Amino acid sequence: MTAQVDRFVHDRLPPPEQLPMFRYDLPELQLPDQLNLVEELLDKAPAKGFADNPMLRSPTRTLTYAQAAVEVNRIAQVLTEDLRLVPGNRVLLRGGNSIQMALSWLAVVKAGLIAVATMPLLRAKELGDIIEKSQPAAALCDGKLLPELEAARADHPVLKTIIAFNQTDSPTSLEAHAATKSGRFTACPTAADDIALLAFTSGTTGKPKAPISTHRDVLAMCETWPRHVLRARPEDIVLGSPPLAFTFGLGGLLIFPMWAGASVFFPDGSYSPEGMVKLINESGATITYTAPTFYRQVAPFAKQIGVPSLRISVSAGEALPDATRQLWKEATGIEMLDGIGGTEVFHIYISAAPEEVRRGAIGKAVPGFTAKVVDEEGNEVPRGTVGKLAIIGPVGCRYLDDPRQAAYVKNGWNYPGDAFVEDDDGYFFYQSRADDMIVTAGYNVGGPEVEDALLQHPAVAECGVIGKPDAERGMIVKAFCVLKPGNDADAEMVKALQDHVKATIAPYKYPREITFVDSLPRTETGKLQRFKLRSL
Repeated sequence: MTAQVDRFVHDRLPPPEQLPMFRYDLPELQLPDQLNLVEELLDKAPAKGFADNPMLRSPTRTLTYAQAAVEVNRIAQVLTEDLRLVPGNRVLLRGGNSIQMALSWLAVVKAGLIAVATMPLLRAKELGDIIEKSQPAAALCDGKLLPELEAARADHPVLKTIIAFNQTDSPTSLEAHAATKSGRFTACPTAADDIALLAFTSGTTGKPKAPISTHRDVLAMCETWPRHVLRARPEDIVLGSPPLAFTFGLGGLLIFPMWAGASVFFPDGSYSPEGMVKLINESGATITYTAPTFYRQVAPFAKQIGVPSLRISVSAGEALPDATRQLWKEATGIEMLDGIGGTEVFHIYISAAPEEVRRGAIGKAVPGFTAKVVDEEGNEVPRGTVGKLAIIGPVGCRYLDDPRQAAYVKNGWNYPGDAFVEDDDGYFFYQSRADDMIVTAGYNVGGPEVEDALLQHPAVAECGVIGKPDAERGMIVKAFCVLKPGNDADAEMVKALQDHVKATIAPYKYPREITFVDSLPRTETGKLQRFKLRSL
C-alpha cells in the first residue's frame, strides 16, 4: 500500500491508455510490492558484508556504508522532524557532485519524499520552470549555488524553505541541523510503485519534461545493465563527470556502485582532461563514466601518463564514434563499454560487454529488455533496414502531466526517438536521433556516421553534422568542425576533409558544406546541441 500521502505526482501520472507495458521476465526482477530503494541499498548493506566498505570518497573525507547510513538518517530527520515534510512531498536538490549531495539525495528518498535534482548550471528562469511543474516544498542547495535558486523562489513562493549544504561554518547549514540529530531513522515503508524521483530533462529545446521513476524502477534497473553488463565489484572505485542530477550520473556514480558494494570518488572542483587522468591515478579508480567527447580529450594524457588501475570505461550520453573508441583503446588498452539509455527509463537498455563488442554497434538489448526497429506504423522492419527504435522492459516512460507522453509510448512500447539498424545477430547500430536523420537526394544519412568519419582525420578535434535545407537535394550534409592547433581553416582543408569522408564511407554522405568553428554548443551533460548548429 502506498505510503505517499501527498498525491501530487501520483495524480499527474499519464492516463492508463498512455502507460507503458512492463515486463519482469528475469527471476531477479521479481521484486516485492513494498520496498524502499535506499533501505535496500544502504540499510541492508551490512547484511551483504558491505558495512565497513568505503562508499563515498573525496580528497578530504571517506565514509563507509555504515557511516553514510548514519549521515543519511540525520538528514532524513531534519527533513521530517524540523521541516515536517510528509511522504510524497517534493524536495529540490541543487548541487554539483559531492558527498553531501549524494547523502542528501539518499535521505530524501529514504524518507519517502520525491527527489527533484537539478543541474548546477541552471539559471533562475530554468529553475523556476522546474519549481512550477514539480511544486517542491523545500530545497537542499549547495551554498555556492544559492543565488539563482533564491532568485527563482522570489517568483515561485511555493518553495518555502531552502537549506544550504557544504557550508560547514554556518549555524543554519544542513550539516549544522543534521549534527543535532540522533542518526536513527526508519525508512519510510514505501510501496514499490511509490515515486522516488522526478528526473527533469535539460530542456534544451523547450519546456523541460519530468520523467517519473519509482522505487521499483531504480532497483529493477540495478538488476539489468549493472548485473549483466557492467559487473562491478565491491573493491571497485568509480569516478566520472556526469552530474548526479542526470540519471546517467545518478546511476553510474551512486546507485549502481551501492548495489555492488563499491565506492565513488567525488573530486573537489571540475575535471580537465589531464586532471581526470591524475585523479584516476590518485584515487585508484577502476571504473570511469564520461561522454565520448571528453574521452577523446583525455586519451592523449592517458597514453602519456598511464592509468594502471583502470579496468572499465563507460561511455554514454551521446553516440560513441568508432574513431573515439579506437583512440581510447590505443591509449589505454581498454575496450570502451558503450550504451544507450534515457532519462525516461532511468538508464542503459542497449549495450555490450567489452568482450562482446562489435565495431560500429552500440550492442544488444540488455537482459530484461526487448528492442526492435520499426516503421512509422510500429511494424518491425527487415534486419539491416533503418527504422525507429522501440523498447519494452521492467521500466518505461511516465511523464509528469505532459502531452508529449503520447508520442513516447505507443501500444505499450517506448519510442526513445532514435533511428537504428539491427543486424542478423541482434546488434543495434545507431544512426541518429530520428528527427536528425538527413535525407539527401533520397538517401538516408545519419549525422553520427559522418562525424565518425571526420574524426578519423588527424586535423579534426571535434565536429557536428546536421542536415541543411536545399532546394535541389531536399537537404545537404553540413559539418561544423573544430580543428586541432596548427591546421588552417581554409578551402584546402575543406577539400581535404571532403575527400577523406568520401574515401571512408559512401561518397554520397560527404559534407557538401563545412564550417570551421572554435567550439561546439553542448549541454551541461556533454550532448551536442544540433538545433543550435542549425541556427548558425
